[in-house]
Amino acid sequence: MKVDKSSMLLYAVTERSWLKNRSLPDAVEEALKAGVTFLQLREKDLDYDSFLQIAIEIKKITDKYKIPYVINDNVDVAIACGADGVHVGQEDMDAKDVRKIIGSDKILGVSAETVEQAIKAEQSGADYLGVGAVFPSPTKLDADVVSFEALKEICKAVSIPVVAIGGINEDNAMKLAGSGIAGIAVISGIFAQDDIAAAVKRLYQISSRLVSHEA
Repeated sequence: MKVDKSSMLLYAVTERSWLKNRSLPDAVEEALKAGVTFLQLREKDLDYDSFLQIAIEIKKITDKYKIPYVINDNVDVAIACGADGVHVGQEDMDAKDVRKIIGSDKILGVSAETVEQAIKAEQSGADYLGVGAVFPSPTKLDADVVSFEALKEICKAVSIPVVAIGGINEDNAMKLAGSGIAGIAVISGIFAQDDIAAAVKRLYQISSRLVSHEA
């Protein structure tokens, strides 16, 4: 499965600490059913076996809804669970090395904060970029904020889709209109909400309006 630009429209990144009493598979299914177009499973604290177990469970759900599915940072888990690809940050394994391991058919997403990082990622085989944090983020308190101008420059500098990430919610997403992004990546704006389905539907509408400004 390769990245279709339209699949970037509403990109969800999991974060189980927001879920209150729900299970992650239930929350993911609710989000996908309501309109999420791409899913990244992020688990920073699980051991390999636990990570793989949840990754396999989530893959059944993404298969059911035919949604692209990538694993954050863990190439071994991505391969073992049959995910569509991997997303790596600047501090993780080098994108070129990841591409060699996963082959040409899998999706490779790379985080970038600068034009230089973005160009290097594309040259290393990235299929899309995650750029941020575009707003202060409750899930990454140490993340530097990427300015609107920098986001715009990154979008201009590469030919692959760019998804904005970091602190994005219903109130601020439209501030990104005109930047050139293909969609928004949302964490707490989905998984911390009491009504995930309603939040996803609203975010989908907002992102559709936002991206139509780029046409």
